[in-house]
Amino acid sequence: MTGSFTLLSSSEEATRGVGGALGRALEPGLTVLLDGDLGAGKTVLVRGLGDALGASGVRSPSFTLVNEYRTKDGLLLVHADLYRLDAEGAESLDLEDYLALDGAVLLVEWPDRWRSPPEEALRVELRNPDECGEFLRRLTFRPGGARAEKVAEKVLSAVRAGDCPGVERIGTEGGDENNGR
Repeated sequence: MTGSFTLLSSSEEATRGVGGALGRALEPGLTVLLDGDLGAGKTVLVRGLGDALGASGVRSPSFTLVNEYRTKDGLLLVHADLYRLDAEGAESLDLEDYLALDGAVLLVEWPDRWRSPPEEALRVELRNPDECGEFLRRLTFRPGGARAEKVAEKVLSAVRAGDCPGVERIGTEGGDENNGR
């Protein structure tokens, strides 16, 4: 079991690379909860995910609230941004309906506004640890459930294999304690 782990991304391209690794690891039915401040790189991560799966035109759903993309393999990526909503507004989107669809993955930015996200989900927290303005991002993966654990393990394996240039593992919580690749 991997447990939670933290990666350090040195650039926007590196964060996109982590998104690509996440995209290649995704399984239908999974919910990915993306948490982080404005400008932390949540949509950058989703763009990398879309690129890896052949879903073109991924953009921030800040104003549309929900964007849907079809991948080259027919997977439905549902990208929701709850930033502009309170809990009632988030509930009115009926995100649970997407969980019932075969062949769909739900990606939710600002998940703290969703009253009842599924327990089986992969939470990815993006933070900027650097006050100097450089694009350093700390990405913490917290899997909830077996499916999320499996996906997180594949992302970590991609980082260990060097498939995400500019990204290094800097810590774990409850998993193996081997830092680095």
